[in-house]
Amino acid sequence: MTQVRAKKHLGQHFLTDKHIARKIVDALQLDHQYRTVLEVGPGMGILSDFLLADKRFKTWLIDIDNESIAYLANKYPSIGERLIHGDFLEEDFNRLFKDTMAIIGNFPYNISSQILFKILENRTKVVEVVGMFQKEVAERCTAKPGTKTYGILSVFLQAYYHVEYLFTVKAGAFNPPPKVLSGVIRLVRNEVESLACNEMLFWKVVKAGFNQRRKTLRNALAGLVNKDRMIADPLLELRAERLSVEDFVLLTNQIEKSIATK
Repeated sequence: MTQVRAKKHLGQHFLTDKHIARKIVDALQLDHQYRTVLEVGPGMGILSDFLLADKRFKTWLIDIDNESIAYLANKYPSIGERLIHGDFLEEDFNRLFKDTMAIIGNFPYNISSQILFKILENRTKVVEVVGMFQKEVAERCTAKPGTKTYGILSVFLQAYYHVEYLFTVKAGAFNPPPKVLSGVIRLVRNEVESLACNEMLFWKVVKAGFNQRRKTLRNALAGLVNKDRMIADPLLELRAERLSVEDFVLLTNQIEKSIATK
């Protein structure tokens, strides 16, 4: 097999620019904190070439595509069990990897949000991520409060990671070229082991706030907190997009205290 056919239903756009591939791999900066790197959706291995040549860490590859797996097994005959034929979204990280790790990839754009939420679920294990997404998604991840692109993903990612937009990649760097620009971001796990609030309630508050983002939080959270129990807090008079992570933590604590005392 000389190449892998890009499949639309898998959202595949194979990176062909080796200079960009090198930049993405070089963006991994916390190699002293892990020895394992997992590449998601390696395709024909343009990132894998650089990753497998780097002796700072042991690289694993995971792909759901039968053709990619066959191609990569032939290309890297000594990789053995570190080539995983499976669905990244369904894998049990704790079963596969005992220690902290990094995740890297030219991620399929059609499942970008699911990939990021999978990383969040495994945030205690995943200490660094370097990934290419549709530019719009990459900008959403790095957006700041008060902007139109600031949303659920922005808050959740920035609660647990330092998020940085690295560079933009044009469509001509791919085969087939996507109809959008792409953006590469880096996530570096912050020092927060757990938020200073009830984290389950925090997630509910953030999701409820942004699910009705045109409403003030007092109205957006009406389904979460009965109006007769709603606290008197000026944050509730704002829309969700105006609140920082710290504001959401404060509001979550206020809401939990109000519910508990009434």
